[in-house]
Amino acid sequence: IRDIDQAYIVTNAKFVTHFEKWAENYRPDLHFRFTIVNDKSTDDSNKLGAIGDMHLVLTQHQIKDDVIVVGGDNLFSEDLAEFGEYCKQKDAPVTGVYDVGDLEQIKKYNAIVIDENNRITYFEEKPKEPRSTLTGIALYYYPQWVLPLIHQYIEDGNNPDQPGRLVQWLYPRVPFYVWKVPGTWYDVGSLETLEEANRVFSRGSNG
Repeated sequence: IRDIDQAYIVTNAKFVTHFEKWAENYRPDLHFRFTIVNDKSTDDSNKLGAIGDMHLVLTQHQIKDDVIVVGGDNLFSEDLAEFGEYCKQKDAPVTGVYDVGDLEQIKKYNAIVIDENNRITYFEEKPKEPRSTLTGIALYYYPQWVLPLIHQYIEDGNNPDQPGRLVQWLYPRVPFYVWKVPGTWYDVGSLETLEEANRVFSRGSNG
């Protein structure tokens, strides 16, 4: 996405030096700058949560621009350039979505129902009785005009973890759209799916 001019990578106190060493020699051909952000957390008792980390970056770096947020446990098989074009057309919040095709599996994630314009009409985090196999993933676009609402979400004391909760809070307040992720999406936040992704991508690199 060529319009990105700055990226922020949020990590915790344990791994920040690893990321800083990695950043020193990573991709000199990148067209944007990136910064490692230490959220100072040391364990689950003092972590900020995914939405809390996003709020930290917005506040600490005084961001007042359109932002794209990508969860570190996402792995995509296809290029996401069209996501940026779609977001510019909408000028409204957008989440990437993926059809898991299984009502049982989606209970681990969230379930989304959309209208004919790809606008969210229903969103439920970890549904017990899901109405859809379409799930929102941690790929988001928040235009500049939505950022005050993100600050409000945190200041009102809402749950700062699980980024889908912000979607659930926002969609009744403002138009919130979806973009269907092409190819295959892997949630590599668990060892099982990470091993599966490693097998698939290793085959791909070997032809």
